[in-house]
Amino acid sequence: MKFGIIGTNWITDAFIEAAQEVNGFELTAVYSRTKEKAEEFAGKYGVETTFTNLEAMAASNDIEAVYIASPNAFHAEHASLFLKNKKHVLCEKPVASNAKEASKMFGVAKENNVLLMEALKSTLLPNFKVVEENLHKLGKIRRYFASYCQYSSRYDAYKEGTVLNAFNPQFSNGSIMDIGVYCIYPLVVLFGKPESVKATGVLLESGVDGEGSVVLKYKDMDAVVMYSKITNSNLPAEIQGEDGNLVIDKIHTPEKVEIFYRNGEKEELSQPQKAKTMFYEAEEFIRLAQEGETESETNSIENSITTMEIIDEIRKQIGVVFPSDGLE
Repeated sequence: MKFGIIGTNWITDAFIEAAQEVNGFELTAVYSRTKEKAEEFAGKYGVETTFTNLEAMAASNDIEAVYIASPNAFHAEHASLFLKNKKHVLCEKPVASNAKEASKMFGVAKENNVLLMEALKSTLLPNFKVVEENLHKLGKIRRYFASYCQYSSRYDAYKEGTVLNAFNPQFSNGSIMDIGVYCIYPLVVLFGKPESVKATGVLLESGVDGEGSVVLKYKDMDAVVMYSKITNSNLPAEIQGEDGNLVIDKIHTPEKVEIFYRNGEKEELSQPQKAKTMFYEAEEFIRLAQEGETESETNSIENSITTMEIIDEIRKQIGVVFPSDGLE
């Protein structure tokens, strides 16, 4: 499958390096706003075709699919352009600025009978699949807990007065969008939509959240989520049932999974998985596209939209507003 990429940052490098191990992946085109940057990035991978015009790229026969890693605020515009040109789209998380944008994007994909999938790697990893397969061993589940707190390398610049993209609401960024989504999306995949959401957090002067805590209520259980770009944490994630608790070392990239049973026994569930963890999202996306499927069972339309609806509510309660929220 011939791929184009939008975005020439570290996440794009990580994706390409992982995707190159997937049968059927071929990088054929690179987009950047400047010809020099596009050619420099393309040169690293031996790619000859570059674009500085997205419309020309979307219409090109040089690509069949595109990986979008532009700033969050541009996801909807960029994805819709390529979907309308019958190109499959793998779009970095979060898939859009808000649920309204996400719904429109998936609508465009459906109208053009092409695949749009959110590139949320965690839920496609072998060590997340093993969580899904073993939940029944916990008995009645009562609590989901997930923490992802990672001090941003860009926060020091922010404190010195330089507001980079990561802390700029113009780009639909901030802690819940960049970090918290890793806690929310797996929750939605495992347990669906909550009955209610209660959120609190630290609103930075730039207008984005630095960190936050959320309690989500389900019929017979609750979920507690903590996320941050201004502090670190080494806490694992945990799913608590009446018969045992399942511990996940890192919710964003599960590698070690164990069950601690109430009777004192312990079961190791960890599975071997590739170090280049974006391999699995690329593999899923290529498989679906080649089979003519237009939706991932795990990173599904419903799961992506539900996640965005939850994030919308969290932002509303904390006071995070993006320019795109007011656009029709």
